[in-house]
Amino acid sequence: MKTCVCLLLLVGVVLSDPTEFFREEFDSESWRDRWVESTFKGADQGKFAWTAGKFYGDADKDKGIQTSQDAKFYGISSKLEKPFSNEGKPLVIQFTVKHEQNIDCGGGYIKLYPKDLDQKKLHGDSPYFVMFGPDICGPGTKKVHVIFNYKGKNLLCKKEIRCKDDVFTHLYTLIVNPDNSYVVKIDNEKVESGQLEEDWDFLPPKKIKDPEAKKPDDWDER
Repeated sequence: MKTCVCLLLLVGVVLSDPTEFFREEFDSESWRDRWVESTFKGADQGKFAWTAGKFYGDADKDKGIQTSQDAKFYGISSKLEKPFSNEGKPLVIQFTVKHEQNIDCGGGYIKLYPKDLDQKKLHGDSPYFVMFGPDICGPGTKKVHVIFNYKGKNLLCKKEIRCKDDVFTHLYTLIVNPDNSYVVKIDNEKVESGQLEEDWDFLPPKKIKDPEAKKPDDWDER
């Protein structure tokens, strides 16, 4: 299995004020002071490289972090400087990703974690609030994940949102509005939108099938 080789050039979490709660451009060595790489997988844990990659517009300005080894697990996290609430305001999560090679299976998503996350032990099952970004696995899976954790359950979007699977840089944006609507954009173009309660199972179904229900013996089919 081959993991993705990707560049995360810009990561941001903003509200509509606009208040920017997190921004990372990986434009200097100081990024290492802000980010903590997971060691949870031991020898199977891959290391991130700081590079502009094989092709770029500006060798310095286009630097990002890159998954540098195939068939490895990757996890890295950075803490927000202060807590935030998006109550009554749109929440925007935005980042860029580039797959420099044609990948067989790998994901390049971003997650919002609770403040008590053990960053060194970050792994695939670490609890999170939101997961967003592209996931590619074989010819059958090329989609954008938008997953919300609600009452201890990770809720997947009912819609299939196709991601980009080329070798170029793409900007992924998730907007969650206070009226419970959402928008997903790729390269600033809307690719999906709708209502949270319609496209995720936040609410119990309005109708539940009764497996014991059956037609009466004297049912008239006419």
